[in-house]
Amino acid sequence: MKKLLFILPLIFLLSGCYNTEEPRQEELKIYNWADYIGDSVLEDFQAYYKQQTGKNIKIIYQTFDINEIMLSKIEKGHEDFDVVCPSEYIIERMLKKHLLLPIDTVFAHSPNYLNNVSPYIRAQINRLSQPNERAGDYAVCYMWGTTGLLYNKRLVPDSDAESWSCLWNKKYKGEILMKDSYRDAYGTALVYAHRKDLAEGKETVAQLMNDYSPQAMDSVEKYLKLLKKNIAGWEADFGKEMMAKGQTSLNLAWSGDAVWAIDQAKEVGVKLDYVVPREGSNIWYDGWVIPKYAKNREAASYFINFLCRPDIALRNMDFCGFVSSIATPEILKAKRDTTLSYYSDLSYFFGPGADNLQIDKIQYPDKKVVDRCTMIRDFGDKTVDVLDMWSRVKGDNLGIGIVILIFVVVVGLSDWLIVKRWRLYKREHQQSRRIHKKRKLYKEALAAKNKQAVKRTKK
Repeated sequence: MKKLLFILPLIFLLSGCYNTEEPRQEELKIYNWADYIGDSVLEDFQAYYKQQTGKNIKIIYQTFDINEIMLSKIEKGHEDFDVVCPSEYIIERMLKKHLLLPIDTVFAHSPNYLNNVSPYIRAQINRLSQPNERAGDYAVCYMWGTTGLLYNKRLVPDSDAESWSCLWNKKYKGEILMKDSYRDAYGTALVYAHRKDLAEGKETVAQLMNDYSPQAMDSVEKYLKLLKKNIAGWEADFGKEMMAKGQTSLNLAWSGDAVWAIDQAKEVGVKLDYVVPREGSNIWYDGWVIPKYAKNREAASYFINFLCRPDIALRNMDFCGFVSSIATPEILKAKRDTTLSYYSDLSYFFGPGADNLQIDKIQYPDKKVVDRCTMIRDFGDKTVDVLDMWSRVKGDNLGIGIVILIFVVVVGLSDWLIVKRWRLYKREHQQSRRIHKKRKLYKEALAAKNKQAVKRTKK
């Protein structure tokens, strides 16, 4: 995330697409995370929208990979995206800044599928509410999940992975990939630092992960700098691929990425697993919202409603590996797996009667796991302080791989400059010789001509 500090000023300068207050009825501009929607879902929405409204709709689809970049385009550039998919803390920030429009809940010829969202998820989203602005009126959760440890079972015992302490264990030095996310790193370090208080019931995960006091920040900085000695690299997306290929031992990962990596690893004989450590972790939510500069609020509302259809939710889940917020009998039936040897209590999500289900525990965490997790809220005016701390933590952590890369690049550039200068010297030298030769030939020709003229004069 440190690159954010350098990217944002440029974004502010380049964000030149301003809303002109003129509606667009035949276009829908969507801004989403990459690889976060199923194949042909957009095309199917076009058919659904035509059926419901009688109107054709053209979709303009763009992706982002950093929440803050998306936010800056809307807040500073007034980009007229109709529907975007930020994470929970950005939804909270957008509500604070009055950057959202309410989502329509009445549709001409379509049921209100928004009601398919799990009551548990709706309650979590409503925790983001602001005075006179209930979050549930402005945001509908799309996917959700946990942050935990993805680990190679051949290299890491289950007993080690069950605690965050394995990240600080010297025996895994150079075998850990850390998510390049200041929020996940912050919460993880603070929970680990207070593991004894948590075990004794003196602190809660919710209190710790949302503590931005100077003492908390000092503690986080201290433990993250200790952790750096074990880290092979900071990653935004490639960690799951390296884990799937058996190239490293441990990865701080998001549950959906873990599902993908575990499936991929099976194909090459690598056995991975994922766990939310016993100390606790964060639970995150991505949701659809309509920015205040949107020019097609109607189509945006229909789109959000369409994504809450059970069949569409299943397609999106199967595509990306993450968990939809939709909790209907169709979802439950499709996701039950009687080949599993364990049972989970998912009554918090699906309701009464779902307390003993055979279902993927990574996608759908058991109630006991959820109870030791919490949502990390927006850092608010402390964001700058947290980013400064994050910059100090990562500032001198180039890593041996990066050092080698820089060395190779520098040497390569030096060699290239030497070769370039040598070629330039040879070219200039050859050109000088040609000019000298031409001058010599010219002088010889002139001398010969003068000699002939003298002979003619003597005659």
